[in-house]
Amino acid sequence: MTQRQRSLIGGISVLGVAGLICKVVGVLFRIPLSNMIGSLGMGLFGQVMPWYNLLLSITSAGIPVAISRMVSHYITIGEPGNARRVFKTALKLLTVLGIVSTIILLLCSRLLAVIVKTPEGYQSFICIAPSLFFVCIMSAYRGYMQGMRRMMPTAVSQLIEQVGKVAIALPLASIGFARGGEETGWIMGSAGALLGTSLAECAAMLYMIIRCHFVKTQPALPNESPISGRTLAKRIVMIAIPITLGACIVPLSNSIDASMLKSLMMDSGFTDKAAQARHGLLTGIVFPLINVPTALAMAMSTNLVPAVASGLARKDMKFVARETGIGLQVASVVGFPCSIGMSLLAKPIVFLCFGRSYKLAELLIASSLLEFSAMTIILFTMVQATSGALQGAGKQKIAMLTLVAGVVCKIALNAILVSRYDINIHGAPIASLTCYTVSMIPNLYYTCKYTGYRFSVMNIIIRPLGAAAVMGGAVWAIYNYIFGGEQGLLSAGLSKQLLLVVVCIGVGAIVYLGAALLFKAINPDHLPARFRRKKA
Repeated sequence: MTQRQRSLIGGISVLGVAGLICKVVGVLFRIPLSNMIGSLGMGLFGQVMPWYNLLLSITSAGIPVAISRMVSHYITIGEPGNARRVFKTALKLLTVLGIVSTIILLLCSRLLAVIVKTPEGYQSFICIAPSLFFVCIMSAYRGYMQGMRRMMPTAVSQLIEQVGKVAIALPLASIGFARGGEETGWIMGSAGALLGTSLAECAAMLYMIIRCHFVKTQPALPNESPISGRTLAKRIVMIAIPITLGACIVPLSNSIDASMLKSLMMDSGFTDKAAQARHGLLTGIVFPLINVPTALAMAMSTNLVPAVASGLARKDMKFVARETGIGLQVASVVGFPCSIGMSLLAKPIVFLCFGRSYKLAELLIASSLLEFSAMTIILFTMVQATSGALQGAGKQKIAMLTLVAGVVCKIALNAILVSRYDINIHGAPIASLTCYTVSMIPNLYYTCKYTGYRFSVMNIIIRPLGAAAVMGGAVWAIYNYIFGGEQGLLSAGLSKQLLLVVVCIGVGAIVYLGAALLFKAINPDHLPARFRRKKA
């Protein structure tokens, strides 16, 4: 295995582990937060975040990818001075965008609160607004470091973000809820949590700035032709625009959902608070849980961009095809067991994590939503992997257009399904599943076309799915025959629920690893270098 392959797997490992920890901490953050501000507060929290994420995607999603790709390109062809100029130019662009987006969110806070049908919640938009500036600055440094294939600083900054939320946002949420009292505590609590999020992002930004200044970079070479800042800015923008548009699609869809889903349920006969609470179950419980295993998908996409760009810069198509193949195989090896396992253990996981925060009826609804939503994990993982490969290959417009098609289908299905009283919020997971399916299929085709990778049904689908099915059978048997299934869960205390989840996940992981090795779904290329036997 080449050093570059080790770099890809190592980078995925670093960001994947850090991302997984961050997602778990994010779920743990939601548990006490739910206890503090309740389903109404979580509903408001969930209505604010999509609009914040939309502005964040507009300002800071495309440029960091462009930085990573261009820095990797210039370093590969021996122009480190121009790589540094790319970073400096992009930092100026992101600083301006961060300031503008923060001001826009501050000025539009009351209007957005009205749009999401919670006009009294405008303070939450104000409290999260400064975070836009902090993340924009931080993303410039992340893109530069990733382009040099240094993933550890990004991983550490992600951990600072999540730990900061727990250490800062939770106390501020508690203070806000106490000040608001019974009537407005859920509003003030949500605002406090979002203010804490802004402060956590500020801490992560400061770390990236300090960390970057201690990185030794190669000086410009004597024979290097400097490229002007204006020329680099144009190139950055041209690469970033389609990536930014593509990155905005899902947040835009979620923003539409934030206002659309509640209105649809109210139109079908639900009261304001009932619709708000059901939307809160989806955004406050289901989304954080399914986001945990998708951490590796984000790490894979981040690593594939500079890897593919580097291979293309050397005109090494064998390397590009090999890296793409490894990325897709890792996506399926991780995505299938996560989808099946989380779907089977939806009730135990929801009851363990949120059983003390919600009523039984709400927990059952959330569990039902998670059972179906978990199936989107494998689809999302493949979409992210293929998008990373396409972006690295300079075909970012394709990833954008396929996602547009998926989101259009999602919005249409939401309008049809959620508006029915008997389906209501349960239509949202069906729409999401359709969205990622529509996006994934053409992505796979074009990824193979432009990277030279020959799609292997056996390696990408049959082998990992077969191993995941064996694991699923073992988990289902343990849950139903040893722990008594749903009836045993409802009568179990916290300790038994914890034991159930730990045993099922532990046994499932062992069974899956054994089955994956038996079916040859896993090979040494999927493992970090330190876990592989060294050749003599």
